[in-house]
Amino acid sequence: MNYTPEQRAAELLQRMDLSEKIRQVTADMLFDVENDYETRRDPLCGSYRNPGHFMHYQRQSPATPKEVAEKINRDVKTSIDAQPHGIPPLENGEALHSAQWGMGTNFPQPISLASMFDPALVERVATAIGKEVACVGVRQVFAPVVNLVRDCRWGRTVETFGEDVKVTSDCGSAMVRGFEKNGVIATPKHFADNYSYGGRDSNYSETSERTMRETILPPFKACFDAGAQSVMAAYNAWEGVPCSANRRLLTDILRGEWGFSGFVVSDYVGVEGIHTAHKTASSDAKAAAMALKAGLDVILPFNRFETVKQAIELGYLTESDLDKNVLRVLTAKFRLGLFDAPYADAENADAIVRNEDHKALALEAAREAIVLLKNNGLLPLEEQKIKRIGLFGESAKLIPIGTNYSGPYQAPWQGDDAPTPLEALKEYCGENAEVVFFESKEIETQAPRCDVCLYFTTILEGEGSDRSDLRLPSFSVHRSEDDGGLIVDKAAQSVREDQEQAINRLCKANANTAVILMNGAPIDMTGWIAQPKAVVEAWYPGEQGARALAEILFGKTNPSGKLPITVPKSVGQLPLFYAHKPSGRGYAYCDDDGKPLFPFGFGLSYTTFTLSDASLSLSENGADVAFTVENTGKCDGAEVAQLYLSSYDCAVVRPVKELKAYRRVFLRAGERQRVTLHLTRDDFCYYDEKMQFDLHDGNHALLLGTSCEDIYETLNLKTAAGRFEA
Repeated sequence: MNYTPEQRAAELLQRMDLSEKIRQVTADMLFDVENDYETRRDPLCGSYRNPGHFMHYQRQSPATPKEVAEKINRDVKTSIDAQPHGIPPLENGEALHSAQWGMGTNFPQPISLASMFDPALVERVATAIGKEVACVGVRQVFAPVVNLVRDCRWGRTVETFGEDVKVTSDCGSAMVRGFEKNGVIATPKHFADNYSYGGRDSNYSETSERTMRETILPPFKACFDAGAQSVMAAYNAWEGVPCSANRRLLTDILRGEWGFSGFVVSDYVGVEGIHTAHKTASSDAKAAAMALKAGLDVILPFNRFETVKQAIELGYLTESDLDKNVLRVLTAKFRLGLFDAPYADAENADAIVRNEDHKALALEAAREAIVLLKNNGLLPLEEQKIKRIGLFGESAKLIPIGTNYSGPYQAPWQGDDAPTPLEALKEYCGENAEVVFFESKEIETQAPRCDVCLYFTTILEGEGSDRSDLRLPSFSVHRSEDDGGLIVDKAAQSVREDQEQAINRLCKANANTAVILMNGAPIDMTGWIAQPKAVVEAWYPGEQGARALAEILFGKTNPSGKLPITVPKSVGQLPLFYAHKPSGRGYAYCDDDGKPLFPFGFGLSYTTFTLSDASLSLSENGADVAFTVENTGKCDGAEVAQLYLSSYDCAVVRPVKELKAYRRVFLRAGERQRVTLHLTRDDFCYYDEKMQFDLHDGNHALLLGTSCEDIYETLNLKTAAGRFEA
């Protein structure tokens, strides 16, 4: 007889004693996996931080994928053999933009992936990451990050898909599909509203339920609809209750309203934070009980068996309470097939990780992700005229992957053919041009001798590194003592020069200067933006990103990335995002017009496009907008057509505009294409004053453009009595 995973889990639960049950909601993580590891590792926990993440930092050369898979297989077998009922453990890890157990293919950071406005390509990237995760035996990943960034001072902006609900929902769900199709449990995080005023990480959330429902929660819901089987609770508190013990979030909304049937994990030591940080529990045992009863199922990352046991002995938690948690964990393991096929195929791991297809995909993604912000005729560079290129800025000599979740514990990510910008430009130019790196002290003597100069910026950011100043740092050494979650290298980052001054000096010494931004969040450019002829937002484009950048600089690839986040003029404008709600009077400061430096959705090309001949057709299920996209320039390229909704005369205040649909369109020079974008009924629905979500009355303008500010056509309709009217 064929039993469902739910039935198999329920039957197994009936045979387990209390000690076994407690083990399934606990986890463990050991940093040293070389010295007496087997002796120190408790084989009875339900989940583990995979040892592959820690296998590299004490070695002269990194562990191979096969070695990692063999290590994880040994751990899994040890646990199965030690368990009274042979329950396999769940090996977990990070996969923000790479399989982070070791030296997996390093794709562009999430903020870069969002710049592609191409969910299908995001899914292909996640599929490749999922293969590289699963092939070594890691079966749960703590990704994607689907928190919205409405204040880019937040150090973890680089981990996100930007500020927009639609883009974040699309990219997040695409990553979930890519992971889950490979037998890897996706764990969207951090649930919910993971930072607060001033972009401060994990601070108390005073976000209203309306804002939560309209903006913060939809990307999570999209991930669950796409098949995510887990979710990570946030460190912060909402409505007076820590998210790790927030029944409103973890039970009422997540399971009651949305029907989520997976399991919830804590952020690292997040449950302990109920006691130590939020001070709403008198002890760790009380905190654990509060979390487990509220709907959190697995306490990460360290072994808290004694803590949960104590919670039961003291009466804070009953075995019946615990059964609900354990049933969800066991069900997930049965759904995943762990009981039937618990081991990875170590013999094939080396052939999967960083194979040629994956590296080619990393290059393809980087090509689409890079955004051209400014170009006064300097780009693309003419190969016949460029004989000497001067590179400045320390990032020119770094593989542009970013430091956030880019490699294993305390070991730099390594790729045998992943170039720095300096190396990639030398490779691209070959014998046709000299490419030389210079120190900034050489600007005045060397820059005038170059045909073009490129300055590569450096910014200090990441988990545990929120910013109060958006300008490029100068003469800085930064060390994060936490780096959130214990598994990101705490190595210091440094800047050895005044970067703004260096850019201005360079532009004065050589007018043919371009600035290449290597960053994960917006930068205040007002101190120098007028000087260079070109500015390229490269983000952290991944292991093949330097090659993509070289292609773009010389015009082999036409830039087509679009900003997934608003770039402010200065920190004084923050928080700044395009989908704000109307002010009662105005937006500007006395010394600022309130407009951003670059708007959401913006990105230049080496060619030109027009959107025209828009038409609207309505049905009971939504609206279709058809229009013509034409490449009116002299070279091939891609444009991202964007459709925004602006609603008025509604029962409640609505955002000034919201992105509802978009399409990336590639056209040859002179080519035109008819495109249709569909908006669903839900795209026009909103929460009324009673917090009822429905197709309420209102007037609506559909704004068709190439950014939130560059609008070509406007189409109007209305909703009344639950119906659409032209």
